[in-house]
Amino acid sequence: MTQTRTAAPPGLMPGLMMDRPLLVTQLLSFAAQFHADTEVVTRTVEGPIERLTYAAMWARTQKLANALIGLGVKPGDRVATLAWNTGRHMELYYAVAGIGAICHTINPRLSGDQMRYILNHAEDCVLFFDLTFADAVAENCKGANSLKARVALTDAAHKPAQPALSDVLTYEELIAGHADTFDFPEFDENTAASLCYTSGTTGNPKGVLYSHRALMLHSFAVCTSATMGLSVHDRALPVVPMFHVNAWGMPYAAPMSGCNLVMPGAKLDGPSLFELMDTEGVTCSQGVPTVWMALLATMREKGRKPKALQRVLVGGAAVSEMLIDAFEKEFGVAVNHAWGMTEMTPLGVVNTLKPKFLDQPRDQQMPQKLKQGRAVYGVDLRITDEAGHVLPNDGKSAGHLQVRGPWIVKRYFKSEETPLTVDGWFDTGDIATIDPDGYMQITDRAKDVIKSGGEWISSVDLENAALGHPQIAAAAVIGVPHSKWLERPLLICVAKGPERPSLQEMNAFLVTKVPKWWLPDALEYVTAIPLGATGKIQKTKLREQFKDFRAG
Repeated sequence: MTQTRTAAPPGLMPGLMMDRPLLVTQLLSFAAQFHADTEVVTRTVEGPIERLTYAAMWARTQKLANALIGLGVKPGDRVATLAWNTGRHMELYYAVAGIGAICHTINPRLSGDQMRYILNHAEDCVLFFDLTFADAVAENCKGANSLKARVALTDAAHKPAQPALSDVLTYEELIAGHADTFDFPEFDENTAASLCYTSGTTGNPKGVLYSHRALMLHSFAVCTSATMGLSVHDRALPVVPMFHVNAWGMPYAAPMSGCNLVMPGAKLDGPSLFELMDTEGVTCSQGVPTVWMALLATMREKGRKPKALQRVLVGGAAVSEMLIDAFEKEFGVAVNHAWGMTEMTPLGVVNTLKPKFLDQPRDQQMPQKLKQGRAVYGVDLRITDEAGHVLPNDGKSAGHLQVRGPWIVKRYFKSEETPLTVDGWFDTGDIATIDPDGYMQITDRAKDVIKSGGEWISSVDLENAALGHPQIAAAAVIGVPHSKWLERPLLICVAKGPERPSLQEMNAFLVTKVPKWWLPDALEYVTAIPLGATGKIQKTKLREQFKDFRAG
């Protein structure tokens, strides 16, 4: 898909098909009719397991739509959520967008200043929140002048006790008096449905405004066998939060496919996930590497996997060879790598092996499995050099990764500046290669790549190689100044136990996995690697911590 849009030739004849807009409420309506008894299971914040069928959720969503109208929510208004993965949160996704308003998911892991900035920038009129975040709401809503109401996602028996929240409504009381039928309007499919802000590692967070059309097309892509392969036979547990790029589209894709959903609520530790997966017969799950490391520890402790678990999707950060081997060889759980970003709704590529790779011995498959994967239909990929020239897909040339497609951002919310190149591509900020089979591999963030003697060293590859050492629990790599080579790698590690391998010992291990000239010039141990709101390493903090460090 490399064609460029040109002026339409004269004499085009329109097709004779119905012109129905693609609107997200159609997904839940469809599931309620054709998968009526399929479940959405929630481990609630209050504690008990709650079970809803798609039919019951659709009825509750219509009650909520009536309640929103009663609160004065109008088309185009932003309705904020500060919530975990739950059935109530999912009802908000559909009811808010269904009336023409915009569901604005807020990441509770952001700082108080960033949260206040987002509330004011979005001009949210109502805020729905889980009890876990009651203190944050009491503190961070100060100065949010656009808010007309705050609603706790609970029932009357669990209403927050904080004096600063004495005026809040509760969700169950809010919807109780409303009819469970609502005539959702039809409108242009390019209407905004959802708003998510970037994590704001540099500067203020930026708002990405998703349209109904983008979310619907993205859902089709998520359901295909080449991506997540969801079906009526699955019970999926999205660990990736609904406040982080709409849980990678799972609340939309599951009703489209008729898949059962298991919502984990606030308990995302290894033992809690194992127990829920095991008792609910979860077949597939989606999350970041740190989640799978925690689950792996529990699986090893118990000596088995959750009984029905077949596959996991890993995104948000590069997956390590150790993690893939542990899940697949020890427990028979398939691991698929994926990549995307907030600006991409988020799915861009998924790693499913072509038949020619499946026929290879496992050790020969691994280099391919470690790549992020091949483009999902609907996403164009290319790599360019510093001057903007397109580089070949030879698996060797590394350049700036750029994307385009119907679910890629064209402009940030409330910004008149375009983030696109002159020919209409979005630069992701990543450095990558693309091989002749179409597999893309992120080698680094453009701002994190280490430029040593005119050559690039991938901090990501070095980090993943270090994680394979049996005595290393976490690792990060940053570039530090060097008088001859300009920059050299500094390896920063968290040890698993009291033993701390020396630089010489680590390099003896690493030299079998990366080029010799990549080997770090120095090694430092810390008690923890700083992580951002989405679980990614905060290298800005590491650079500040080691700002006076020199490699030579």
